[in-house]
Amino acid sequence: MEKTQNPNHHIAIFRGKTIRKTIYQKEWWFSTLDIVRILTDSPQPKTYWAKMKERDREMSQPFPFWEQLKMPAEDGKMRETDCANTEGMFRIIQSIPSPKAEPLKRWLAKVGYERIQEIENPELATKRTKLLYKLKGYSEDWIEKRMRGIAIREELTDEWQKRGAETDRDYEILTAEISQAAFGIKPNEYKKLKGLKRENLRDHMDDFELILTMLGERTTTEIHRTKDSKGLPRLKDDARLGGEVAGTARKQIERRIGRPVVSNNNFLKNKVIKKLKNKNPPLTKFAQQRVMPKSLAPPPPARPASRHIASGAAVMPK
Repeated sequence: MEKTQNPNHHIAIFRGKTIRKTIYQKEWWFSTLDIVRILTDSPQPKTYWAKMKERDREMSQPFPFWEQLKMPAEDGKMRETDCANTEGMFRIIQSIPSPKAEPLKRWLAKVGYERIQEIENPELATKRTKLLYKLKGYSEDWIEKRMRGIAIREELTDEWQKRGAETDRDYEILTAEISQAAFGIKPNEYKKLKGLKRENLRDHMDDFELILTMLGERTTTEIHRTKDSKGLPRLKDDARLGGEVAGTARKQIERRIGRPVVSNNNFLKNKVIKKLKNKNPPLTKFAQQRVMPKSLAPPPPARPASRHIASGAAVMPK
């Protein structure tokens, strides 16, 4: 059975430790290895998880307890990883004696419930995303551009899905085509330039980079519709043309401002500078109640039907 995986990859935070999660079949799926690592503090969670599957015959069967989905690995590449949804995670947690089990169960239940809310009321996801970006220190002006970019990206990936893009690799190829034509660099190279690993590339773009990304992707969408392109080869040609429009604009901007648009700047560096200036920025009571117990990774945009909103090592993030 073909997996309709939506590669919205995020890093969740539970008591200071990371848990990789992704959207699959309209719900959150979590890395089983990350959960095992947190519950057991094992230096070899892979071995611990393998022994669990050996001991439990039911758990040894992938579905319904777990599935293999692609997630960012430590080397930044997308690799098949054992994942489980909230129900599957409860089953795994019950098999591991740990004082951290109950807090983790409550955390998983909350994350799963919030996802259901977002599917029923898409506006909630947008509001949460804006709030989380604001708490991370982004300006209102930047956040508005970022949210618009997410919408444009969704519109483009919907077109790709309707017009013949089928696999994750197809989306990577098309995204890289736009990026190469627009910026002269592919997404994975762009991330290396900015010193990023698992982080979302577009969360570390400045105004020019975001605007040109939007221009390239919005133009590509319109070219697809105008030419009624079908199939990967034609979509790839359109992606290059759309990217070239943004590339031409970039070169004109660079001539006027006298510096390259593409830079190694990232928000991680800016965040360090801001922390030095203000080590303890105040949070509103609302922010403390709503955000501090949650993952600090922005939830996905609210159109669950969209299949491929690219993010990750070899894909230009949304």
